[in-house]
Amino acid sequence: MSAAESAYVSTLGKVDSLHQQVLASFPLCDITEEDLTQNAQFCKLLATLAQHVDQSGLTVPLKTELEKAEQKLQSQRRYWLRSEGVHKALQEMTQDHCIRKHHATVPPDQNMFYETMEKCLLVAQCIRQLDPSSTTNQDQPSVLGLTPQQMMELMPLEKNIQRMKQSLPRELEKHLKTKCLSLLSYYQPEWENESEGLKNSKLSHLSAQMGNEKKRAESLKESSRENSVLLQRQTQLYLSEQIKCIQLLQSLILDHRLRIQTDLDRKKLDYFEGKCELVLQKIKTEMVEIQLDTYKVDTISAHTKMREKLSSDLKASQVEKHSVELKLASFEMLGKDFEALAEEYCRLRQEIEMNTWALKEFTQCKNK
Repeated sequence: MSAAESAYVSTLGKVDSLHQQVLASFPLCDITEEDLTQNAQFCKLLATLAQHVDQSGLTVPLKTELEKAEQKLQSQRRYWLRSEGVHKALQEMTQDHCIRKHHATVPPDQNMFYETMEKCLLVAQCIRQLDPSSTTNQDQPSVLGLTPQQMMELMPLEKNIQRMKQSLPRELEKHLKTKCLSLLSYYQPEWENESEGLKNSKLSHLSAQMGNEKKRAESLKESSRENSVLLQRQTQLYLSEQIKCIQLLQSLILDHRLRIQTDLDRKKLDYFEGKCELVLQKIKTEMVEIQLDTYKVDTISAHTKMREKLSSDLKASQVEKHSVELKLASFEMLGKDFEALAEEYCRLRQEIEMNTWALKEFTQCKNK
């Protein structure tokens, strides 16, 4: 960084905060003071760049050329507006004359003046349409085969034109004065009933007053733009601070919720345990009441003993079943050969049981 740039940065810091100066130098950039704080080198770069560009981002030489071009454009625009204004005023004068002609009698010389002016305007407009400019092709076909020279033949008589030219400044001035007075009445309605001299005096100051009003409107527009930029930055700052507050509030809520959640869960668990115990006791009570309503006390005691005996037998049967299933599973592991032996064993056991029964019957019959 050069010495001048360093001095500029130092001056910025003395006048106000460097960040605020950078933000004021680049109002169109969507950056915040926090961004500049986190990027110090970028902030210095913007501060240095502010010496070479304006608030719109244009460099000083380009800004100068742009101002010259705008001045030239304004000059050309004023020239065009002056010519266009005179042309429109002449057209309005012919239109006003046509309206007056249908409502009142117009003097012959005035009628001749407006007819001559209207013909001149029409011929001039047609010639401008037929005469190609320097940017168009000279070989293009003309409209209806007409030429500017042919249109010039339709001009009024030269003496009528000269008379019209002599009266034109006076009539044009009168028409423009009437329009200015109408503008003055619109701008300040309370001046409408003033005298002619006072109106003329105030009319001479109307341009300056409207210029002041225009400057005031531009000043208010610039102030409004600055306030809009300031409001946007303040809104961004407010939203960022609000987001921080919301995050802090969320963290506090979360910590508080986690801290009391254990106590709350324990209380809920105790409540549900007590409620379940109460429901179970109520169910047992209902069962006992149903038994007492259905059976006698001795019957209930006998049923209880029968249930205990059946439960013990059921458990013994389940144990025996499990033991047999284990043995059967071990036998099934031996394959189909053992299955044939098991069937033969079952057949022999049946024969032994049959012979034993027959022998027992035979012995009983013999003893008789």
